[in-house]
Amino acid sequence: MTSNISPNAVIASGVEIGDNCSIGPFTIIHKGSRIGANTTIGSFCEIGVESSLANNQEAVIGDNCLIRSHTTIYNGTKIEKGFITGHNVVIRENSTIGQNVRIGTFSDIQGDCKIGNYSRLHSSVFIGKFSEVGEFVWIFPYVVLTNDPCPPSKNLIGSTIQDFAVIATMSTLLPGTVIGFGSLIGANSLVQQNVPIEVLALGSPARIIKPVNQILRKIDGFPGYPWFQNYRDGYPEELSIIYANLRLKYSGSA
Repeated sequence: MTSNISPNAVIASGVEIGDNCSIGPFTIIHKGSRIGANTTIGSFCEIGVESSLANNQEAVIGDNCLIRSHTTIYNGTKIEKGFITGHNVVIRENSTIGQNVRIGTFSDIQGDCKIGNYSRLHSSVFIGKFSEVGEFVWIFPYVVLTNDPCPPSKNLIGSTIQDFAVIATMSTLLPGTVIGFGSLIGANSLVQQNVPIEVLALGSPARIIKPVNQILRKIDGFPGYPWFQNYRDGYPEELSIIYANLRLKYSGSA
């Protein structure tokens, strides 16, 4: 099978493009880039942007990805299969992104970040350099993960969001904070200290309110968390088993 590459796209020599790909008009793909099969890259994107901070000169994008227009991905970045972006997304050097991750429009992933499988970031999310986002995480619009405890400086410390956690809209995580497995950070919260597993924390500064399993849905009074009890679109069928196994892991280290 052949790929559909716009005559207006600029593809450097040596770039590897898999079968059945689509490359839109005015997109630039730099040398050292590898694009997996069945991947669509929209117009005005730039893949494999050179950076002196990159650990290597490759940008790797897996199979079955959808990268929408005006997205920029730097070299040294590795993206697994099933990745989807909105428009105008930036992903800086040395970032690793797992399978089936979604990143919304105008989000900015700074360098040396890690995002785990099936995590979903909505629009206008800022992930500071050296941050780590686990698997099955939800991050809603205008969330900011900071990384400089004494700005401006070069002593950067990224935040960590553990698996299945949810960060609600317009919240800010201060440098080095850890959000525990399965926890919920309420909207407009300022997280200054670590949050343990499976709790609701909110406010400025954020304070622990109660366990997440005590949060009831207003529509029917049933428990709202763990969240996958109410929402499973696009997730593996064995999600309950995955959660239970990870819960044992994090409970043992709590």
